[in-house]
Amino acid sequence: MLAVSQRAFGGPEVLKIIETGRPEPGPHEVLVRIKAAGVNPADWKIRSGQVHRAGRPPFTLGLDLSGVVEGVGEAVTRLRPGDAVFGNAFPPYGAYAEYAAVPDTWLSLMPPELDHVQAAALPTTALTAWQPLTHVASVTAGQRVLVHAAAGGVGHLAVQIAKARGAYVIGTAQAGKHAFLRQLGADELIDYTQTDFATAAHDIDVVLDPIAGDYGPRSLDTLAPGGTLIDVRGSGPDRGDVRKLAGERGLRFVEFGFTPSAADLEAIAGLVRAGTLRAAVETVLPLAQAARAHELSETGRVKGKIVLTVDEAA
Repeated sequence: MLAVSQRAFGGPEVLKIIETGRPEPGPHEVLVRIKAAGVNPADWKIRSGQVHRAGRPPFTLGLDLSGVVEGVGEAVTRLRPGDAVFGNAFPPYGAYAEYAAVPDTWLSLMPPELDHVQAAALPTTALTAWQPLTHVASVTAGQRVLVHAAAGGVGHLAVQIAKARGAYVIGTAQAGKHAFLRQLGADELIDYTQTDFATAAHDIDVVLDPIAGDYGPRSLDTLAPGGTLIDVRGSGPDRGDVRKLAGERGLRFVEFGFTPSAADLEAIAGLVRAGTLRAAVETVLPLAQAARAHELSETGRVKGKIVLTVDEAA
């Protein structure tokens, strides 16, 4: 099979198309013939050596996939060959490839309302929004939720998920992206280039922050008593200073990283079927242009997601 591999940490130029052996599924694994692979900021952070738990090259990147089940391990009963699925993969056997063997608990049946490109845009970012908003913060109707980088991959899905749970949603984004976010249901928008969100937003119950840096301590200023700040950036220096500040003010601070989950993917698929969640795909490129996809992702200005097509039928 063909795969995008890297043999060293570095810039986008280290990504190379190679021919390698097709994996065989283990007893609890599913072999997926990949149709499309989502591109996440975590991909280029792993590529450049910023995420140490990913190990060292050589490996194949890609956390998100959609495709068709080609084969299943002997212990797998939930999925069968021919099923259209979406879910997660991880280096060293990532989704930038024609095939991947992944645990069956990382996959869900693909909603028929989606094509493979749309489905591949969902898993990591949707789980990174869904799990903290539902499992950590238990967002409910009437709460005020502030979503930073609201037009980004995680942010634009968090806006929709919070709205689906009945929250009043405030997003930070440049003015040029406000119309897009209003279409997704955002109630209030702050142009962070013109206005300090820390003074414009107030009485917030939950902040979802994929940016970190000074956004952490500034976000604490927006929270209502007992409010929660959730940092979903997933990599970077320890945020002990923010945790200390939050504790001193009686606020809750959580550093969150998503966990692959078929059950949560099924809940996300339910929102898709209900028409309350959709992934915006800004750019679609062929697998051979993975390096270009990383260049675009690293700008930090992507609206929604970038997706690589592995098969022309995607």
